[in-house]
Amino acid sequence: MKVFCIIPALNEEKTISKVVEEVRPLVDQVIVVDDGSIDATCQKANESGARVLAHLINRGQGASLETGNKYALTHGAEAVVHFDADGQFLAEEIKEIIAPIEREEAEVVLGSRFLDKKSNMPWFKEKIIIPIARVVNKLTLNLPLSDPQCGFRAMSREALKKIRIKQDRMAHCSEILYKISKNKLKVKEVPITVIYHDFGQKFSGGLRIIKDLLLAKLMD
Repeated sequence: MKVFCIIPALNEEKTISKVVEEVRPLVDQVIVVDDGSIDATCQKANESGARVLAHLINRGQGASLETGNKYALTHGAEAVVHFDADGQFLAEEIKEIIAPIEREEAEVVLGSRFLDKKSNMPWFKEKIIIPIARVVNKLTLNLPLSDPQCGFRAMSREALKKIRIKQDRMAHCSEILYKISKNKLKVKEVPITVIYHDFGQKFSGGLRIIKDLLLAKLMD
């Protein structure tokens, strides 16, 4: 299976080289979407062996993922993995998140920080935001997920064709869930590890997550 890894990046010059170097042996192609960085992210990603696609201005993570998704579709990817540029995810877990697609057990695989593995998640997010997001997600989309807001995911080519991201910024995560539900895609969660470097969690940010979930049902 031809797998592309899409990594949206904004001013990640300190981590992008290491992330690309760790991911490259595990996939067929690494695509870094530089989202208007003003540092050396683009140069370092290119030097590390990634295919770099650059936005001239900052458009948001959702827009970056859609740019990468379109590239992957037009260049023969049979599956894609979405991965972060800040070093929070473990590259070796890519094989675990892509395996259900290879075995045809799922069309979309979502990473979960709440299954067998333990992530050092900020308390407010773990105890308040995510539990509320689970309930809202179940009520609005009927997707009983343990972790409805994780950015580490994999999608088959056919799923990718049905999940075109229109929400440029952070609402894209809820939009993806909505389109999984709308298109009745076979979804599976697998445990992942997340290493948090920034433990700040603004209350307003948590409210945005919940608002996005509530609005997801209105997305087309």
